[in-house]
This record gives sequence, structure tokens and C-alpha cells, in this order.
Amino acid sequence: MGRGHRQERLGEEIKKIISGLILRELKDPRLSVMVSITAVEVTSDGSYATVYLSVLGNDLKNERAQQEGVVEALYGAKGLIRGEIGKKLKLRHTPDLIFKIDRSLEYGRHIDEIIDSLDIKREEEEE
Repeated sequence: MGRGHRQERLGEEIKKIISGLILRELKDPRLSVMVSITAVEVTSDGSYATVYLSVLGNDLKNERAQQEGVVEALYGAKGLIRGEIGKKLKLRHTPDLIFKIDRSLEYGRHIDEIIDSLDIKREEEEE
């Protein structure tokens, strides 16, 4: 069964609130890299919200360590984040937050590398 409109709207609002908190409120040094909330999926009963993050740092060698640091920082601030979500959305029960790294950018980069290594000429180059 597909997600309901309520869960989608709630996910979008949670996404906006968390993004604003990361930009303005949270002062953890592990959040000094660029963090983007790519999606928020709320369960049908509203008890859990999975927050997908994309971390764009300047150090590709330590990318995994940066991502883990960001997730740890957000778990450390989870109480504050849930409190703000509850206040701003006036929810009776604020969903428990689960933070996960969105690996789609890494996967896309990997697929690009594979395609580039195939040495296939494009139509424009042949003509």
C-alpha cells in the first residue's frame, strides 16, 4: 500500500524543520560540512520518521568518517530536534527519528565511472 498524503506532508514539514535547525541552531563542529536532507519517510502510524542525509564534505578520503560524524551529531541532538518538530507542528506524538546516509549520490558517481570506462562513443562524436 502506498504512502498517504498525510505522511508525505508530514515528511516534508519535518525536512524543512530539520534543515533549518542544522543551518541556524545546531552548533556541533561535526555539522560544519554541507548537510542536505534528501528525504524524510514517515511510517503510516506516524511513530517513526527516517531522515535521509547527504553529506558533501571537502575531504573525499575521510568521507565515511564525516558521514558517521554527522549522523552521530544528529543523534546527539535528537531530543532538541524532536522537541522543535513537536512544537512547530503541534503533534500529539512526535515521531522517533532515524538518521541514515543517502547513498544515491555515491551510487550515481560509481555508475558514471563504469559508463566512462566502457569507451562507448556517443552519436554526436561519430557524426
